[in-house]
Amino acid sequence: MPEHASILQLTGVTVLALAMGVWIAGLIRLLRAPRAPRGGRGVRHRSEAHRRRDVLRALPRQRQAGPALESVNLTPAERDAFAGLVRQFSDGRS
Repeated sequence: MPEHASILQLTGVTVLALAMGVWIAGLIRLLRAPRAPRGGRGVRHRSEAHRRRDVLRALPRQRQAGPALESVNLTPAERDAFAGLVRQFSDGRS
């Protein structure tokens, strides 16, 4: 251990060296990861949707279609009351 370096300095250098090693290992792993062939060349073992599902497995599946449309038949009195509410809420916004 050098006399002019404190324990904190040596610990800091060691931590930085370990962090750099972890970063380089992650970068190498990322660069060596198999990729899908471009332009349709090569053999595809997995479909695009299957690969996407693997990447986004933490997200819930999305519905393919929207919900069914709902409608309610209102009486004339209810229509008038609703129109009054709309006018009341829209005052000052026009």
